[in-house]
Amino acid sequence: MRLILLSGGAGKRLWPLSNNNRPKQFLPVLQHGNYRESMLQRVWRQLEEAGLTEGAIFSTSGNQKELINSQLTTNVEVVEEPERRDTFPAIALAAAYLYSQGVDKNEVVAVMPVDGYADKSFIEQLPHLATVLEQSNSDIVLIGVKPNQPSEKYGYIVPGKSIIGDISYDEVDCFAEKPDLIKAEHLIEQGALWNCGVFAFRLGYIIEILRRKGLPYHYHQLLEMYSELPKSSFDVEVVEKTNKKAVIAYNGTWKDLGTWDSLTEAMATNVIGKGYLCRHSTDSHIINELDLPVSVWKVPNVIVVSGPDGILVTDRNEATGIKSMVHQVEILPRYEERLWGKQTILMHKKNAEGIETVTKRIIISAGRGISYQEHFLRKEVWTIVSGSGEVCLNDEISLIHAGDTIVIEAGTRHAIRAGESNLELIEVQIGKEIGEMDTIRFTHDWDHIPLTY
Repeated sequence: MRLILLSGGAGKRLWPLSNNNRPKQFLPVLQHGNYRESMLQRVWRQLEEAGLTEGAIFSTSGNQKELINSQLTTNVEVVEEPERRDTFPAIALAAAYLYSQGVDKNEVVAVMPVDGYADKSFIEQLPHLATVLEQSNSDIVLIGVKPNQPSEKYGYIVPGKSIIGDISYDEVDCFAEKPDLIKAEHLIEQGALWNCGVFAFRLGYIIEILRRKGLPYHYHQLLEMYSELPKSSFDVEVVEKTNKKAVIAYNGTWKDLGTWDSLTEAMATNVIGKGYLCRHSTDSHIINELDLPVSVWKVPNVIVVSGPDGILVTDRNEATGIKSMVHQVEILPRYEERLWGKQTILMHKKNAEGIETVTKRIIISAGRGISYQEHFLRKEVWTIVSGSGEVCLNDEISLIHAGDTIVIEAGTRHAIRAGESNLELIEVQIGKEIGEMDTIRFTHDWDHIPLTY
């Protein structure tokens, strides 16, 4: 069985920490032992423990390939969408990639989002998808979660005839998309299950759907015309139109961590970062990525989230509704994770003459470095705050330590690499234009720079 892991979306309901540069599945807020991990890291760890990562690929968009590789300890295959177009195009492109890699059309392919929260018994259900696919002669087999309460957040799978066997399953009668609470209660009385977006099919089934739609099913051809694919969900475009489908009922822990309310329920502590909750602030949480302390004094049932992009204070019960507010207050993302480390914009100014100044706090992970690059419209000044490493200016390398300042004039080729520990620096960019348009990258590999010692 092959596995497609869906990593998409910006997670606006988890503003201000989740944005286009760092979607919700990359937020390190879940406790595991002595350290915190992201949703993506948790799912990958669970899949590794179950022996299901071999042959797994990620389907994603934007800059997430770099984020995925920076958060996982192993290199993984990533299929990148040229633009976001919902789950049907994303899954179709990943399927075409597998087919073009020589994967047999009879191979079972399972699809799973990386932003769900479940225990290992849920992961152990994944191999059962292939068994039921064969046993039921279905085109698609889903996993449905038995609800523990009526919810408007999820779609529902209404089961039909039950089949008892080594792996019991139900035929699927119909689907209901995010009903109100009254209808959700009625659906649960009928035995309806939450649709958690996990399902499986044979690779050839999707290839045939693409062929019938007149779409190419070879990866590079489909990639070239990706913008012409229907901007539609896989559920609407494929699953709901499939006559032969079955569902495996799962009765255990599963959550969609898409809101601050649901995410804080999965957190092991009420305070992350610098913060203080008095004992009268019951059922409250603080998630703070700033260096300033955040305190909640005698205010119960609130969630306070602070980061470089803003500060959110919300009643826990109203946290699901913040998405409608975000577009009115959000700014360009100031925090970004890269393969080499992370950076935060501290200040961005532009004077009357059109000269921009951008100040960043940059942390380069131990042993990693930024690409060898050059700018023509700006200069940069690096002040080393902590750690040590190497800097390369016009092919000449020098050692650097805390307290050093490096001035990089426009037209100077430059790169920097951390030593055995993280390297922290303050970067000030000054120029007429600051951005990717004024960046020429020569190599991402330090060993490929023609260094002079």
